[in-house]
Amino acid sequence: MRNLFRIDLSHWRGDLYGGLTAGIVALPLALAFGVASGLGPMAGLYGAMIVGFFASWMGGTPTNVSGPTGPMVVVLASLFASLSGDVGLILTTVFIAGLLQVAFGFLGLGQYIRLVPYPVISGFMSGIGLIIITLQSSAFLGHSSEGNGPVAALLSLPGAISHINYSALFIGALSLATVYLWPAKWGRFLPGPLAALILATVIGLALPNLPVLGNIPTGLPSFQMPSFDMDMSVLILEAAFILAILGTIDSLLTSLVADNMTRTRHDSNRELIGQGVGNAVSGLFGGISGAGATMRTVINIRTGGSTRLSGMVHSAVLGAVILGIGPLLSEIPHAALAGVLVKVGMDIVDLNYLKRAHRGPRWDLLLMVLVLSLTVMVDLITAVGLGVVLAALAFVRQMAQLQLQQLGGQGFTSKDTEEARLLKEAKGKVTLFEFDGPLSFGAAADLGHHIRSLYEGTSSESIILDFNRVPYIDVSAAMAVETIARDANDAGKKLLVCGMSAQIAQTLDGLGMRELIPAYTRFEARFEALQSALQSAGLDKQQHSTRHLTLGLPAATS
Repeated sequence: MRNLFRIDLSHWRGDLYGGLTAGIVALPLALAFGVASGLGPMAGLYGAMIVGFFASWMGGTPTNVSGPTGPMVVVLASLFASLSGDVGLILTTVFIAGLLQVAFGFLGLGQYIRLVPYPVISGFMSGIGLIIITLQSSAFLGHSSEGNGPVAALLSLPGAISHINYSALFIGALSLATVYLWPAKWGRFLPGPLAALILATVIGLALPNLPVLGNIPTGLPSFQMPSFDMDMSVLILEAAFILAILGTIDSLLTSLVADNMTRTRHDSNRELIGQGVGNAVSGLFGGISGAGATMRTVINIRTGGSTRLSGMVHSAVLGAVILGIGPLLSEIPHAALAGVLVKVGMDIVDLNYLKRAHRGPRWDLLLMVLVLSLTVMVDLITAVGLGVVLAALAFVRQMAQLQLQQLGGQGFTSKDTEEARLLKEAKGKVTLFEFDGPLSFGAAADLGHHIRSLYEGTSSESIILDFNRVPYIDVSAAMAVETIARDANDAGKKLLVCGMSAQIAQTLDGLGMRELIPAYTRFEARFEALQSALQSAGLDKQQHSTRHLTLGLPAATS
């Protein structure tokens, strides 16, 4: 906690310029996201200022610049429609989402976000980009952008096209073209989105029938006491959980980008705590949800920001704007903001992967398309949850197939000359199965059948299971070993095991397999198991003393 009150001033010049530039870039985006959420432009500015300050001050990524982002706004817009514009309940949802993020950080869940497969992230982000573009299509054409999600926006699109407001269409196209064509070298002094808003607003003053933001209050936000409606509790909690998850994913992905640029390593859990505090405070003071914003973070780093002071300066810039120029923002056309957001949506769509996805594994392509479709047509949490589950099941299936393919069986050949001699003397009466790596529950389902098929119809009299390279087995794999042992017993085969670790033996014995696989059939080395198998078959004329693995059991004698 003491570090929170220590501000590194050793790079204050770079932090000052980086924060100033990031604040200017954040201004038009905060306005646009506030309008898109349904809560208005000032809610966007409040959210950018509050989340940006607390996430920088308390977070675990010094160069992160936080504020409203596309994924969060998509959820808020849907919630605004579902709650009929009840601002109190929406802000309560933002507050609860922040508390959930703080809990995620204290529980150490930040590290698990890295386990989400890339096709799931790609489909999810591309779906969000398409949702943003869809939701802004009506405003781009001069109509109200409020709708009940992307499906409703698509259904309303034919009506909007049949009654186009050409003044709005011109301003939207001008804004979009300006953002795309604005030279990068000019962007150092005047960011493209801000230039688009200035140009579109000035020209829009001369156009008729052009919807604009209208009256915007000036002043710092006031405290909003959280309210709760039991009838809407499920909807509120579900939306809060989705906001917390999306904010977590968005922020930590941005942190990874910052790490790559600064050659540092962020603290995932501290970052979640900082983001959570920022969102909770934002909900208490009339702001919308926010997260680590990749574009603003990259601009901050490239213009000199290197410590958390830069993010705090970014918030100070927005605070000055809130106090001073509210009336000047009232003439900004809705279509101009829609043009900026269409560009944001197109940047979120993962075109880099979409162009190459057909050349990669077909399953990954199908998974990405599925997640994208569910994101647009159903909801975000269903898309990500189902995508992660399907990806995990596919991985388990691939690992199971690999584990089954790597079993030794009849084709096993040993590099040890003594083992090779014993195998040659066995003359097919000994079948050795060598497991490689942890035995997962995915392989367990087919393990018994696979091994039985390899020794059935052969002259094998003894089965050896080699666990030397198996560090761990779960209950599913242990039950598969029991099936193998019972099948071998029913077939009149002698079952021997070797190389079992103490953990494996403890798992098997704990499940009651001590009688099925007794101590005298357990060997420490594979060579000893081969000797015992040959002696049982009467093929080893020389008598060898063998050392058995007792694993805490009374020692067995030869």
